[in-house]
Amino acid sequence: MAELRLTNALKFKRLDIIFFLFVSDLVFGKIHYSMREEMEPGAFVGNVAEDLALNIRRLSARKFRLLYANKRQCLEVNLETGILFASERIDREELCGQLPACVLSFEIVVEEPLEMYRGEVEILDINDNSPSFPESTILLQMAETMAPGSRFPLESALDPDMGTNTVTAYNISPNEHFGLKVETAEDGTQTVELLLEKPLDREQQSSFQLMLTATDGGSPSRSGTARILITVLDSNDNAPAFNNKVYKVSLMENSRRGTLVVSVHATDPDEGPNAEVTYSFSNRVSQKVQELFSLDPRTGEIRVQGILDYEEGNSYSVDVQAVDNGSPAIAGHSKVLIKVIDVNDNDPEIFLTSVASTVPEDAAPGTVTGLINVIDRDSGQNGQVYCGIPKNVPFKLQTSSSGHYKLVTSDLLDRETTPLYNIHILARDSGSPPLSTNKSIQISVSDVNDNAPRFARPMDTVYVMENSAPGASIFTVTAFDPDLDQNSYVTYSFTENLILDFPLSSYLNVNSKNGTIYALRSFDYEQVKNFQIQVQARDAGVPPLSSSATLNVIILDQNDNAPIIVSPSAQSGSAAVEIVPQSAAQGYLVTKIIATDSDSGQNARLSYRIVQSSDPTLFTVASNSGEIRTTRSMLEQDGTTHSLVISVRDNGQPTLSSTATIFFSILANVSEQISESSNLVSTPGYSFDLNLYLIAAFGSTSFIFLVTILLLVGVKCKQDRDSVSRSWSPVCCCRRRNSKDAFSRAHAPAGTLNYSGTGQNIPFPETYHYSVCLSPESSKSDFLFLKPCNPHLSQGQC
Repeated sequence: MAELRLTNALKFKRLDIIFFLFVSDLVFGKIHYSMREEMEPGAFVGNVAEDLALNIRRLSARKFRLLYANKRQCLEVNLETGILFASERIDREELCGQLPACVLSFEIVVEEPLEMYRGEVEILDINDNSPSFPESTILLQMAETMAPGSRFPLESALDPDMGTNTVTAYNISPNEHFGLKVETAEDGTQTVELLLEKPLDREQQSSFQLMLTATDGGSPSRSGTARILITVLDSNDNAPAFNNKVYKVSLMENSRRGTLVVSVHATDPDEGPNAEVTYSFSNRVSQKVQELFSLDPRTGEIRVQGILDYEEGNSYSVDVQAVDNGSPAIAGHSKVLIKVIDVNDNDPEIFLTSVASTVPEDAAPGTVTGLINVIDRDSGQNGQVYCGIPKNVPFKLQTSSSGHYKLVTSDLLDRETTPLYNIHILARDSGSPPLSTNKSIQISVSDVNDNAPRFARPMDTVYVMENSAPGASIFTVTAFDPDLDQNSYVTYSFTENLILDFPLSSYLNVNSKNGTIYALRSFDYEQVKNFQIQVQARDAGVPPLSSSATLNVIILDQNDNAPIIVSPSAQSGSAAVEIVPQSAAQGYLVTKIIATDSDSGQNARLSYRIVQSSDPTLFTVASNSGEIRTTRSMLEQDGTTHSLVISVRDNGQPTLSSTATIFFSILANVSEQISESSNLVSTPGYSFDLNLYLIAAFGSTSFIFLVTILLLVGVKCKQDRDSVSRSWSPVCCCRRRNSKDAFSRAHAPAGTLNYSGTGQNIPFPETYHYSVCLSPESSKSDFLFLKPCNPHLSQGQC
């Protein structure tokens, strides 16, 4: 619509642009447009963007907006074209009344960067109102005695238009008795009087009907009419006359009701009732003036009856009339000019043109956070305003122009210390006494990522029981970040590390949200006893900040390993075989159970006991050392073979145990211990190998040969026992036989045992020994016969 009226609107457009540059980051300017009233909505006023050299494409992005000084918003700007247009039909008379100049003031604010401009549009008057008289019929009564030249005031026509569009001429319908006399007063108002040009003769004509026409100076001109009905009377031929044609007074705007403004006085040279005068306001006095002032009809005193406000009206023109009581009544007219004097009765007003609700905490000192406009409707010194804020806030006010201030930061901000500022703005005028106004604004400090997460304990110790179930929570780390929102959103992760040459991520996992650490697999105390990990806490700021904590993880031992019996060893799952000489005395050390436990502490403390025995009275085992000894001497009736089931139990909770079965062969006077190799059986994995048959044949032959020898030795010993014992003294060749020697030669390097599956070298337990002596039968045989030495005899004695 604005484009359609562009051609006609340009005819009436007058553009004046004045720019003022005050500071580097805020520009103030002033633009002036003119437009005619009563233009259609959408009428073109001016191109604001072009006149202010603004980029049209960025008007919306820069939050282009108009701010009006009054509540009436008659203008708008098209943000796509930058054209200022009328948003409604503007009636100058409705908007500005009788003010000589009708101006719509507004301010233009754009941001990024922040700029402000002042603008005003002058509403030009058009001749859209016809003159009108207060009354359509004017009634006049005239005495026939009135001399030619007598004048009768008439009510002036009213035209709300201004300038040349208001009433400029009056004329009356043609007649031979009357004419018009128009005079212009000092204030520009016109008075119209009916002039008697020719004496009246009531007997010839008792009444007249005339048409009074008021014409304005518009193009085309407009006119209004009123009928004048004149009645010719006899007598009272003098009108009252005021002492002063114009009364001028001054009045303070805070004058109380009833205050005397002025007393008008009129006199009438007539006598009697024709000289009695009554005062009143003329019909030209507006309703508002009649509400502010009262006129005593008898005394002519004008008093204040309303509330005067200099800011609403600083002067008033009041027409008064004095009407006598003659018949017909005659009126005299006068004018009272009242000037209102300003007093300091208006508080300063604070307008927040643009205030940022939030400011980033890293804003540099001098950052503009708001624009403030302060006005005082009083004039002169009463309207001079000082504006300030407290000094205990990191903000200050900078004057940009008269009544305009910038609110800028004066120091560094820290949201973690002070997240919100209540700034009290004080505006005080220079009147006497001064008046002031306070206004508070809240500015929040927005967060930036300037704090790294902090762990409550940067170093901590975590205890984890071995064999814990995978997925179990073992610990929770917590880091606090005093920032806000995503700047305080903390995620947790591991700093990559190795555990037993494997990545940490294969053992542990951390919940990135709550810092709970989970075990992905069970830990084995026998493999790893402790290790260190680092947990990193990282926030979600840009750029992100992080910190780390060190956790010392200690694995607690659990009784998860049963004792392992190392010696005597069973061959291929068979029971171990031990040879005991028949001559073994009470307390004879038969063998010793050697066992190990991979656990530690109480879990590796072992105890030994017999759980099953073929002869409970024959053998005993030491609960702590595992030594198996005879509880008595061997008897003839004792069998040649015995069996023991030994239980090895640890001290853990719950207790774990292992058992070993040992077969004992009771032999009389053997030369040396039969090697355990005779009991070896081929492993199942080679059951189909040819060697199996060879080993079986060899073993069978050896066993038959051994049994034969034992039988022969037994018979021989029985025959020669007595003779030998009398004729030959035995020689004891006692030697200590270390059970470790035989075991070491058969199974492992000297000094250590390597148990498959444990990954550990097990030291030998303490050695044990037994003593043998050369038997007398040795001197009569090709064989060397041995028998146990009595431990209580000295060396060389058996």
